[in-house]
Amino acid sequence: MTKTMRTLLGGLLLAAATVGAWWAWLGWESGYTVDPETGATSGPYAVWQVAAAVLTLIVIAAVGGWFWTPWLVAPVMTVTFTAVWAVRAASTDASGLWAVGAALVPIGTAIGATVVSGAAAWLRRRGGAPAR
Repeated sequence: MTKTMRTLLGGLLLAAATVGAWWAWLGWESGYTVDPETGATSGPYAVWQVAAAVLTLIVIAAVGGWFWTPWLVAPVMTVTFTAVWAVRAASTDASGLWAVGAALVPIGTAIGATVVSGAAAWLRRRGGAPAR
């Protein structure tokens, strides 16, 4: 397999895994919760859902960094996660505040994916595993 084909396949796998992580933990949630005593509204995600999504993305970035370069992992994961998150948020938020999230999600995703995939790539090189 050529390096170009390997990179293309890697990008597609990373994108699919990133969409899968979003769907598994966040994609199915559609409602807000109202506390009957205080009237406070929260949601649409519970803390455990976001934590699980972040942990799943960490695993994807680590595996991606081990097999591919962080220069592939970080942009693919950032663009993919932001796109699926923003499309859903824009379609369910009447307030327009989804745009703030759409500006913040790529920042966190890019930083996290870069750090985690970079660490995995560094560990692969340091451990003597063959470069791919």
